[in-house]
Amino acid sequence: MLLATGLLLANSSFAQNEEEKIVQINGVTMTADSLRAVPGAVIMLKNNYRGTISNELGVFSIVAHKGDTLVFTELGFRPKEFIIPHEIDGHYFSMVQLMTQDTFYLQETIIRPYPTREEFNYAFKYWDVPDDRYERARKNTEALMLRALAYTIPKDGGENQSAYQNIQAQKAVYYGQQPPSNWFNPLAWAEFYEAWKRGDFKKRKY
Repeated sequence: MLLATGLLLANSSFAQNEEEKIVQINGVTMTADSLRAVPGAVIMLKNNYRGTISNELGVFSIVAHKGDTLVFTELGFRPKEFIIPHEIDGHYFSMVQLMTQDTFYLQETIIRPYPTREEFNYAFKYWDVPDDRYERARKNTEALMLRALAYTIPKDGGENQSAYQNIQAQKAVYYGQQPPSNWFNPLAWAEFYEAWKRGDFKKRKY
């Protein structure tokens, strides 16, 4: 009986000690030179598979134990380690982790010309360089191309329905009366003459 009671007291004391060691770390990752937020920084517990990532403002939150080591890593910055103090009062701790930018060197790249001038001239003349997105967008929005498509592609159901409704609406305006005629309208003849001078009625080739 005494042995069982002692084991229960020992387990209770151990659980209480473990609970007292738990602490929630709330912090911000920032650059050391300009104090700007470092988003996407990885915060891991050393020798553990638990961790978190700072958000777009550099803010992070993680639950750990007093005495654990936090490892901060981010592309373009030097790794940092922070040991959680044992002397923390309570279960919450706030911190600011400054990240120092790291200098890394890329592998050397040597750009060599073509072996002969003839090969360069051939490549310059005959190589088919694919269009980029800007060039494709420019070709698809050319005025001549749009007119050709409008001239050759038939109208869909929605366009036909809209044209029919417009005609019906015009007829409804003059319902029960004679619609006006533009045969003797001088303004209409003036517009026709200007369009004829511009060549609007010439047959175009697409």
